[in-house]
Amino acid sequence: MNIKSSFNFFLITLLCFSMNAQDTKEKVLTAEDYQQAAKFLPSNVYPLGDLANVRPNWLENEKFWYTTTENSERKYVLVDAKSGKRKSANTLDSLVSNSNENGEKEMKNEPRNAVISPDGKKAAFIKDWNLWMKNLETEKETQLTTDGIENFGYATDNAGWRKSDRPILLWSPDSKKIATYQQDQRHVSDMYLVSTNIGAPKLQSWKYPLPQDEDIILINRVIIEVDTPKVIRLQLPADARRGTLCDDISCSGGFDDNQWNSDASKLMFVSTSRDHKIAGLRIADANTGEVRNVFAEEVETQYESGQGAINWRYLPKSNEVIWYSERDDWGHLYLYDLETRKLKNQITKGDFVVTQLLKMDEKNRKLYFLANGKEKERDPYFTHFYSIDFSGKDLKLLTPENGNHNVSIGPDSNYFVDTYSQPNVAPVSVLRDLNGKLIAELESSDLSRLEAIGWNPPTPIKVRSSNDKWDLYGLMFTPTDLDPSKKYPVVNYIYPGPQAGGVGSRSFAPVRRDHQALAELGFIVVVIDGTCNPDRSKSFHDACYGNMADNTLKDQISGIKQLAEKYGYLDLERVGIWGHSGGGFATASAMFNYPEFYKVGISESGNHDSRNYEDDWGERYIGLMKVDEEGNSNYDDQANAVLAENLQGKLMLAHGGLDDNVPPYNTYLVVDALIKANKDFDLVIFPNARHGYGEDSNYMMRKRWDYFVTHLMGATPPKEFDFSKN
Repeated sequence: MNIKSSFNFFLITLLCFSMNAQDTKEKVLTAEDYQQAAKFLPSNVYPLGDLANVRPNWLENEKFWYTTTENSERKYVLVDAKSGKRKSANTLDSLVSNSNENGEKEMKNEPRNAVISPDGKKAAFIKDWNLWMKNLETEKETQLTTDGIENFGYATDNAGWRKSDRPILLWSPDSKKIATYQQDQRHVSDMYLVSTNIGAPKLQSWKYPLPQDEDIILINRVIIEVDTPKVIRLQLPADARRGTLCDDISCSGGFDDNQWNSDASKLMFVSTSRDHKIAGLRIADANTGEVRNVFAEEVETQYESGQGAINWRYLPKSNEVIWYSERDDWGHLYLYDLETRKLKNQITKGDFVVTQLLKMDEKNRKLYFLANGKEKERDPYFTHFYSIDFSGKDLKLLTPENGNHNVSIGPDSNYFVDTYSQPNVAPVSVLRDLNGKLIAELESSDLSRLEAIGWNPPTPIKVRSSNDKWDLYGLMFTPTDLDPSKKYPVVNYIYPGPQAGGVGSRSFAPVRRDHQALAELGFIVVVIDGTCNPDRSKSFHDACYGNMADNTLKDQISGIKQLAEKYGYLDLERVGIWGHSGGGFATASAMFNYPEFYKVGISESGNHDSRNYEDDWGERYIGLMKVDEEGNSNYDDQANAVLAENLQGKLMLAHGGLDDNVPPYNTYLVVDALIKANKDFDLVIFPNARHGYGEDSNYMMRKRWDYFVTHLMGATPPKEFDFSKN
């Protein structure tokens, strides 16, 4: 080879080396990249959406008012529902003349954390484990109970992760009686947390029963006469602190599963067994405490009285009860005769789920309710509004538009306001009468200011479940400058439920968490509601019953693979996952069970071991703990720590040191197992944070972005980006 040829060969080799070095050069994200992404965070996006989410404040004479926003300016609108006529103003006072008309309550000297009587003259509150009443007109305080002691107090709401001082009770319609309980938690396990501070840490302790405990919190039901204080104990054994709608005795904030008759002589209530499998309907004589059993429904898994609201109704005038059951695999309404205790007829039926019974017209024997899945070829999570006769005849759709409907019926009104939308279709609000007739269109959304910053809605997605039995639905978030010819790493956000899914509301929202902001950095964010989530059939919801470690992960993996076949820009070699609470549990489980698919995981505040989480959640979805002769339980193998040795990818664990919902020991158990398995991992502890991190949330979000950018994208993030300055 001559000198010239050697020189040319050298140049070619140098050029190839230079090109290869450029190809392998690590990508760097700048502070400007993070700033651009931060434009799509909730605090920056919500002010730009002029949305038609009408929340009516109903007045007398079939009128209501609501607020709307245009270019950040609030306006007040008054509507006459009969005519549909409306007028607007810049202040509420210019529309309605006094506080009685505008629906605002006159502020009185009410005790803190009190429950006000229906007539507005009395307030019930807790003091020193007893129930007291204050007359709001005379300000006189009266002690209603005298035998309440520590951990055996009246109307208390301090069980498990609930630590409220507000009493749980139900006033009678005439404001003369209170239905409540004396709560016995004297023999229940204690939970402990300590603060991080200079000097001696401060100990926090409270009652927090666990599934392995023989004794749980019990309630002794009572009725209290208030004018001349008298406690009437219901004549039945103590009930488990359980409810028909959620894990707790109080899902709504009040004393759920209790209903008075009109003259307060009778109280109907439902007792729920510790494992949520038996719901017993009972009627108490409010004067004697005598209790009559009406009937009980027992199921193999868990009884639910609805989705979002309790749906059974006491009909004392006709001596009937409307009962909610999923006995045919769908949530429906049934009419029973209270005298014979026999079924008169099934009111609703079909392959759809009644979610909330909103209104009863006893005179005309008609019901008005929300339901999912009735309108075929539509997203089964979309809620529509219907009416039907008590007999089960004359079922009528009152909200025909394709979308998710939020309905508000005026009290004693013949009209309702409906705001309908889809995750990617902006809201419209209309006024209709209870026959479904359109009276007026109230508001239509304006997204122009959102679109001006390059905003795009998420893409609704539909995939098949891993067993090919059901359609699954979700959302996909892509960069606004998406290049379909490129490959993007995938971030799977997960919340497996089973009491709720990861998508959340099916109504329109201009932003959901930081999903779009994260996508702007160069990711595809996928959210799929897998099997085991609510709002569908019972078999769908119970698909994971007994094994919460399922975490819908097979559905997530199958769904993402299906999406990659349709959207070629999803890179299945770079898939990450993150979630909070139940999603934190699912994330660590994904990293341990499916390391070949998930390469990076961020697990926040995970309830990694149901043996270390409060009793009512695990016992509802797993069942009671059963221990065999060798000392092994049905809960053991569902704990993430037992699989920690399987970790292959990059895992970050995070928890609040003062988390009183999911105590941090859940994460510490996983940490201990990882250390014993000699595995590398990352850990972030927020010493004095609760379950949601509070003021530390931005730091966690920055760590999450940095972690995915570094380990999933293979890029370098900007150093210590500060969201508070952007």
